[in-house]
Amino acid sequence: MTSSTDFRELLAAAGKGDREALDRLVPLVYAELRGLARRQLAGEHPDHTLGATALVNEAYLKLAGYRKPGFRDRSHFLAIAAQAMRRILVDHAVRRNAEKRGGGRAPVPLYEVEIGGDARIEDLVSLDDALARLESLDERLARVVECRFFAGMTVEETAEALGVGTATVKRNWATARAWLNREMSP
Repeated sequence: MTSSTDFRELLAAAGKGDREALDRLVPLVYAELRGLARRQLAGEHPDHTLGATALVNEAYLKLAGYRKPGFRDRSHFLAIAAQAMRRILVDHAVRRNAEKRGGGRAPVPLYEVEIGGDARIEDLVSLDDALARLESLDERLARVVECRFFAGMTVEETAEALGVGTATVKRNWATARAWLNREMSP
């Protein structure tokens, strides 16, 4: 078992790019990372090619390349991991959508096309586009959405991860949801 001091030291070292520290840190939060991955995959099609384990592994690879200043605490680390998972799912959806739209293959006559339920892919890409626009307007609003929607964090966990008060998170969450609803409405 690792003490909280050791855990903080591993977080700090991993945040500075120490891959060995990250290798020791990930097993300590693996169950939480799998929970994040399961929540993010919950709305995906059952035939989604990424499972929770694969998503955690992909997120690990992104975190291994993380070069920003250290992780402040466990919540901040999980928020960064959730952000990495979101990017992975969006990139996967964009690639899948490109393949669905032809991906360099010869066009297929319309009467041969099967009607499927890939609206989730388009919704995810649409949400990511809107979130990118929101981030350009207000980065914290976008981080609140990532923590609350993608990571499934509570208001308190989000506040801790972002270093703000719970009232600020509640206000930002309401503002972000309203903005995204308006932005994504037909």
